This record gives sequence, structure tokens and C-alpha cells, in this order.
Amino acid sequence: MRTERSHTRLDRVFARLDREPERPAHVGMPRMSRHRIVLLGATLAFYVAIVWAVVATSWLVRLDWQVMFFRPYQQWPELHAFVDYYVVLGQRGPTAVMVAAWLGWRSWRQHTLRPLIALGVSLLLLNITVGAAKYGMGRLGPHYATEIGSNEMWLGGDIFPSGHTANAVVTWGILAYLASTPRARRWLSALSAVTSLGVGLSTVYIGTHWLSDVLLGWAAGLLILLALPWFEPLIARAEARILAVRDRLRDRRGTKARVPAPAGRPVVVRPLTEHAAGAVHETVPAGRAARSPVYLAPGPHTSRAERSPVTPAGSRRPQHTDRHPRGTTPAPRP
Repeated sequence: MRTERSHTRLDRVFARLDREPERPAHVGMPRMSRHRIVLLGATLAFYVAIVWAVVATSWLVRLDWQVMFFRPYQQWPELHAFVDYYVVLGQRGPTAVMVAAWLGWRSWRQHTLRPLIALGVSLLLLNITVGAAKYGMGRLGPHYATEIGSNEMWLGGDIFPSGHTANAVVTWGILAYLASTPRARRWLSALSAVTSLGVGLSTVYIGTHWLSDVLLGWAAGLLILLALPWFEPLIARAEARILAVRDRLRDRRGTKARVPAPAGRPVVVRPLTEHAAGAVHETVPAGRAARSPVYLAPGPHTSRAERSPVTPAGSRRPQHTDRHPRGTTPAPRP
């Protein structure tokens, strides 16, 4: 009795991965809807409010100093080992490599460069906006504070807003932005929000950032994700140009590899003997290898049936004198 092995979940996953990659007919792209524009405006207002509260040395600065004097890393020292590893989820290098590897595999499966280009555009916007704000406001961190109760602005620092927090929002949020289904977008949005929230609080726990730095970092990363649909035409043009260059290079290589061989001239093969009744001409068509010339022994050629039987030299058998070639009449015996 023949039984078939039941496929496990792992077998089904690998079978799905081995399918021929196909580019989806319709790739859903987030658009700048009215709801998205309202959310973008609210986030921008929150960003400006945080900056104004820090510059004016308001209650937010006093809260920063209270959290710093609380010293969370001394209150809960058992969390320090975990937080040291968890905060890596906000570093630019490791997170960009992990997300780029996933989006690169997805680009190969779907035959599109949009995921990788969208990641590159978002990271470029992050470097420009967050970097300009950091060096423009020049705020010092808690470990380098010079005066208790001051906002530590324009003193040559580079921590406002928090780069770890903004990078976590953009890097993990781009997965939700590029999700193919609404359900996956909701789950990935919640996951990226929790991850970036944990990264921001981890920097406050260690003491490398003020609490206001983390708030501004969340706002900075969210602004980039909300404004990314405005850059979709640029992403589409970049993808079209890259694919056009690839197709031209592929066609050029294919043309060089498919150079047709020159057509050969017909080859006439003649026998070397001049005693033949007539010359035999054989024309070899182009593209067919010419046969080597035929060398025939001189003299008349007889068929095998007309030849007289010959006894090999050194044989013990007597000569067959009574045998005659075929087609001849034997002489009468006396």
C-alpha cells in the first residue's frame, strides 16, 4: 500500500518560496489623503511645540532634569544588560542592513525596485532633516550638561532630536508603509510604534538623551513617513530609469553574444582520378561542414560480385580452380 508523506508547515513555506517570482499587477501605494495631510499637520505642530518648549526653558526642560536626576539605570539595574542590546534596534547601520536585506529579497520576488528605492529615499530624508536639526540647535546631552535647569541649547551638541528614536521610527515604519495588504500594514504599524517607543525610552534609561529629545525624535521620524507619498513620483521615475539602463545593457550584451556566423561558399568535391566516366560534383549547402575529399585508387574498379575468389597466401586449402566468377559460363569438362 502506497502512502504519501503529509506536508508540514515548513514544507509549505519552502514550496511558496520556490515559486516563480511574479511582479504584482497592481502595487498599492499610500496616497496623500485628507486624513494623512491632517495627521502630517498635527505632527508638524507637535514638532514645533517641542522645539519652542525647550528653547523657552519651560516645564519640559524641568521634566528633563527631573528624569535625569532620577537616574533610571540606577533604579532598575537589572534591566541594563537587556537595554544595551535592545537599543541596537535604533542604530542606523544594523537596522538598515536588516531591513535592506528583507526589502531586497522582496524586490527580487516581485521584480520591482520600489521597496529598495523607498528605503533609500526615507534614509536620505532622515539624514538631511534630523542632521540639520541636530547641528542647528546644538543641544548638549545629560552627561555633558553645564548648568542645572538650563536647556543646554547652541552649545555644540548633537542630540536634539534623538537620532536613535527617529531612525527606529523610519526604518521599521517603512515596512508598514510598503505592506501589500491593509491587515499587514496595521500589524506592522503597531510593531514599529512599539519598537521605536522602546528604543526612545532605552536611551532615556541609559542617560544619553533627554526626554524631550525622544519626543522630538518620534515626531521627526513620523513626519518623514507621512510625507513619503509626495516622493512616490520620484521613486517611480528612478525605478524606470534604472530598469531602462539595465535593459539597454542586457540588449547590448545579447547582441554581442548572438553575432551570426558568416555564410560559407558552396564547396565542390571532385574525385582525384581522371579515369572516371564523368566528374562528380557535390554541392555542400551553407552552414554544413564540408566533407574531406575522397581518394580513390587508380585503375578500373569492379564490383565485389565480379571479383574472382582468392585464397589467402599461406593457407593449407587447395586452390579452387573449379570456381568461376558470377555471370560467366563454366567450360565443359572433358
